Amino acid sequence: MSTRRFGPWILVLALLAGVAAGVGATALVLRRPAPPARAGTVEAHAHTTYVCPMHPSITSDKPGECPICGMQLVPASQPSTERKILFYRSPMDPNQTSHTPRKDEMGMDYVAVYSDEVGGAQSSPSGLATVGIDPQRQQLIGLRTAPVVEGPVGGSWRTVGRVAVDETRVHHVALKFSGFIEQVFVDYVGKQVRAGEPLFSIYSPDVVSAEAEYLLALRTRDTLGPGSAQAGEDLVAAARERLKLWDIPEAELRRLDRTKKAQRTVTLYAPMSGVVTKKDVVMGHRVVEGDMPYEITDLSQVWVLADAYESDLGRVKLGTPAILTLQAFPNREFSGKVIFIDPILNPKTRTAKVRLAFPNPTGELRPEMFGEVTLRTPARKGLSIPTDAIIDSGTRKVVFVSLGEGKFRPQEVKIGASDGERSEVLEGLKAGEQVVTRANFLVDSESRLRASLGALEGAKK
Repeated sequence: MSTRRFGPWILVLALLAGVAAGVGATALVLRRPAPPARAGTVEAHAHTTYVCPMHPSITSDKPGECPICGMQLVPASQPSTERKILFYRSPMDPNQTSHTPRKDEMGMDYVAVYSDEVGGAQSSPSGLATVGIDPQRQQLIGLRTAPVVEGPVGGSWRTVGRVAVDETRVHHVALKFSGFIEQVFVDYVGKQVRAGEPLFSIYSPDVVSAEAEYLLALRTRDTLGPGSAQAGEDLVAAARERLKLWDIPEAELRRLDRTKKAQRTVTLYAPMSGVVTKKDVVMGHRVVEGDMPYEITDLSQVWVLADAYESDLGRVKLGTPAILTLQAFPNREFSGKVIFIDPILNPKTRTAKVRLAFPNPTGELRPEMFGEVTLRTPARKGLSIPTDAIIDSGTRKVVFVSLGEGKFRPQEVKIGASDGERSEVLEGLKAGEQVVTRANFLVDSESRLRASLGALEGAKK
C-alpha cells in the first residue's frame, strides 16, 4: 500500500535528478577551457589584431601605441582559415621554436610560422623560401617592383677608360753629331710648337767642317772643265748628302749655295706640330750624337685604354663605335672607335685591354684623364630587368618575383649582357612578371630566415 502511494513520486524525483545532472554536465563542458591550438591545426581569428610596423612582435587586440617606439599600431593582415600553422618561434631568437603557443623569458608571445611561409622549397633556390609581407610593412621598408620587359637588349655596355698618348704620334728629336747648345728657343715642357718652328741652335765643329767641305766641292765643280763636270757634280752631291744625313735643314743648304759661306752655328727645327713632352737641353749644354734633347707629341688624336671583362670580349670588335664622357665636360660626348684588342688576358683581373682612338682637335682630351666609355654593340630582342633587382652571391643570381597578395618567391636567374642599368635575362623569368627592385636585400634576409626555420623544423620532426 505504501509502495503504491510513493511510486509515482519516486519516478518524478528520479527524472528531476537526471535533468539536473545533465544541466550540470553541460555547464561543466561550457566552462572547460578550450585545448590550445597545436602545430598543424587551422587558426581562425574572431577579432582584429593590431601590430607595430617596426616591431611585429608587439600585438594588441585594440588600437594603441607601441610601447617601444611609440608608433601607432596598425591592423595586421589576418591569415585566411586555410593557412596551416607549422610551429611557433621566439621573436628574439629564431632558433627557439615550439609546437604550442607560449611566451619567452621576456614574456613575449611566440610568433606563428605558417606552411606557406616556409613551403615551396622544391621550386625555390636552396637556402631561400617564399615570404609574405603585408602592405604596411612594404610601404615602411620602401619596397618597389618592376616588370620583366621584352625588347632590345645588349645594345651597349660601359666600362672605365683612361686617356693616353697615341704612341704612333710621338717624335724624338735626336742628334747625329756632337756640339754645344748656343741658344734655346723652346725652353719648357708643355709648350705648343708647330712644324718648322726653331727649337735650338748648336755649334758643332763637325758640322762647320762638313759645310766647308761642301763649299769646297762647289768651287771645285765650278773650276773643272767641261770634260770633268760629272766628277764635280758627284763631289757636290756626296758633300750635300752628308749634311742631309745629319739632319741639317734644307734652308741651311740653300743659304750655303747662295752665300758660299759657312756659319758658326746651325739652327734645328721642329719636325712636327705638337706639345713638348720632354726637354733635356739648356744653353751651354754639351751634347753628343745619340742624345735626345726634345720629345714632341701630337695630341690631335689620343688613345683611351679601357678594360673589357672576359664575359664582354665576345661583344667587342675592331671598329666598334664608342662614346667617352668626362667629369670635366659633363655635357659633352666624344666619339671614337675600337682600334685594338689585347690578345692576352690579364690573369689577375681577368680583363683584356681595349684601345680606342678619339680625335682631339681642340686638345680637351688630356692624357691621364679618367672617364666612362660606352661601347655601342648591335642590339637583339630579349627579356630585361633592372640591374638593381639582382642579388649576386658570387655563385648564383637571384631575384624575388611578386606573386600578389604580399607574397614574394625567390627565383634563380641566368643573366646575359648588361649596360649597368638593365640586364638581360636568359633563363628564369617570363615577360610581364614583377620583380623586387628596392628593399630586395631585406626580402632576401627574411627569405633566408624562413628557409632556416623550415630546415630546423624539418630536422626536429
